[in-house]
Amino acid sequence: MLSIGFYWEKQGLIFKAAEQHPMIRSHAQIPTVLVMKDKLRIFYSTRSQPGQSLTTFIDVDTNNPKNILYIHDQPIIPLGEPGTFDEHGVMPSDVHYINNQVFLYYSGWSKRCSVPYNNLTGLAISDDDGLSFTKIGRGPILSNNIEEPFSATSPCVIHDGKQFRMFYCSGTDWHKIGDKFEHVYDIKQATSDDGIHWQQDGKPVIPQSDRFEALTRPSVFRKNNLYHMFYCFRGSKDFRNGLDSYKIGYAYSHDLESWIREDKNAGIELSAGDDWDSKMLSYPYIVQTENDLFMFYNGNGFGQSGLGYAILRTNQS
Repeated sequence: MLSIGFYWEKQGLIFKAAEQHPMIRSHAQIPTVLVMKDKLRIFYSTRSQPGQSLTTFIDVDTNNPKNILYIHDQPIIPLGEPGTFDEHGVMPSDVHYINNQVFLYYSGWSKRCSVPYNNLTGLAISDDDGLSFTKIGRGPILSNNIEEPFSATSPCVIHDGKQFRMFYCSGTDWHKIGDKFEHVYDIKQATSDDGIHWQQDGKPVIPQSDRFEALTRPSVFRKNNLYHMFYCFRGSKDFRNGLDSYKIGYAYSHDLESWIREDKNAGIELSAGDDWDSKMLSYPYIVQTENDLFMFYNGNGFGQSGLGYAILRTNQS
């Protein structure tokens, strides 16, 4: 359970990509949730073919997210042009209403020769509540630099009353494990005055526990005068549904600057048996509705088994 007296009560699987449309052949990866007046719009990454990620969405009942209201069957953001950072994949990461528009921060993927891929962060904006989006440009809003040479992606954006803050996954290395190169990363922070132009300081807020660890997809909220961050972490060897697979971690902060990592208090664990989340817990995304605080997340296979959710509960013991 969480040290603040809460735990996550799992509610089960909501949606699995199972060829509902030629675009939706496998994976419902990285659920990213827009809280609307009458529903929740869950953006996710799906695959029409191996090695190509596209973003679309489902609408679900706010009070019962297992009740699917609508399945969108078209990509909402096009792949980038040849040579751009998002030419081979677009995956959602965070979404907000900002100045009456919907800002969707996303991870763009491009294939590489020496290592499998490169990924950076883009931004697309919608004027119709997320039915369609326009990229703000052909390039990323977070990029490689002298202190972050590999990747900058999977952001969580909040406004602290003074400025926008972004917590994101920053590549630290590539390790050759067997005959494959595997990417590892920590969590860093950037700041912005408008949510579009960002300053990266290159300093980790959640460092790796060792050089083979990968941490990604932070989700931050405030409760009981503390900031709480949930994310997922894995090792580099047996992490594809193995012992080193993604688990959900937890850290807290009083000021958004200094964070105390307490993964044992994440309040959510693998399910037993052969359930959809029995081997992996990944990509948490937390939203507050009128009545509940939900965590949406992926299970086995990086979202191949689908997406589900849990509700934050008070520990009464």
